[in-house]
Amino acid sequence: MAETLTQRAVAALAHWDLPGQVPELIKYRENAVFKVTLAWGEPAALRLHRPAYHSAAALASELAFMANLRDRGLAVPQPIPAANGALLVAFGEGPFHADLIGWVEGEPLGETGVPLAGKGRDLPAIFRAIGREMALLHGAADAFRQPVGFERPAWDAAGLLGAAPFWGRFWDCPMLAPEDRAYLAGLRETLAARLAAIAPGLDYGLIHADIVRENIFVQGDAVAFIDFDDCGFGFRLFDLATTLLRNRREPAYPALSAALIEGYARIRPQVEAELEHLPLFLLLRALTYIGWAAARPDLPDNAARLQRYIAEVRTLAEG
Repeated sequence: MAETLTQRAVAALAHWDLPGQVPELIKYRENAVFKVTLAWGEPAALRLHRPAYHSAAALASELAFMANLRDRGLAVPQPIPAANGALLVAFGEGPFHADLIGWVEGEPLGETGVPLAGKGRDLPAIFRAIGREMALLHGAADAFRQPVGFERPAWDAAGLLGAAPFWGRFWDCPMLAPEDRAYLAGLRETLAARLAAIAPGLDYGLIHADIVRENIFVQGDAVAFIDFDDCGFGFRLFDLATTLLRNRREPAYPALSAALIEGYARIRPQVEAELEHLPLFLLLRALTYIGWAAARPDLPDNAARLQRYIAEVRTLAEG
């Protein structure tokens, strides 16, 4: 598989007039991401997109959004046009789609499931910076004028709890025990009613939707966000919940959570009126992981992963 992906990456690079190099595969999950070298010697990331996950219009929209955020001074990857000026290229018999984005310096905040490294780092200050950058992203998203044909998924009530949520029917996962499926089906109905009652008054717009540790790069006191593959329309509390969820077991979680919210509220104080609903969005975000795993039964640790996810959902729902 790695050899095939590398061959595709070489073919894609021809659209940027970057021959004579072997791309280095650095990540393969939803997309295959390669480290390449630009003509002037700087590194960049070549992304080969997973077939049939997003339409070409949705991929182009992601890049347009990222480019606009970058133009507004946000610390996000810079899309690099191909030789023909396009940010997204189609190639091969798929056709396959690829883009090239600028390299983001720094190190990931951490790894899911591994305790955060605190030595030599002021974690509350980092989380405060994450909150500030997230709020700036949301403000820039509000100012973004969507081009004709702009298309991204929606993390609205239907996208989270409808008949066909974007990340899958979490209550209908065949790998879960019948009693777990019944529990999730009932929970879905309860949460749908709760969300419907408050949704009209919540801050809603374009969000990143996956600001997890691996997608937060830290360099000194600065943070940057990468991987906009799941960006779309959603509740701004969903972004906050996404960042907080996988840090709940950190010993310093209360301080990290407070710092994140403080950094965010300094830029977008309107969030203060919505914070009472943050526990609901932590639960909604936890449910999306069950749907995500249910759609990927071939993951080697999927059974154990699902058991962790359902346990977390029960804790959040009942705690």
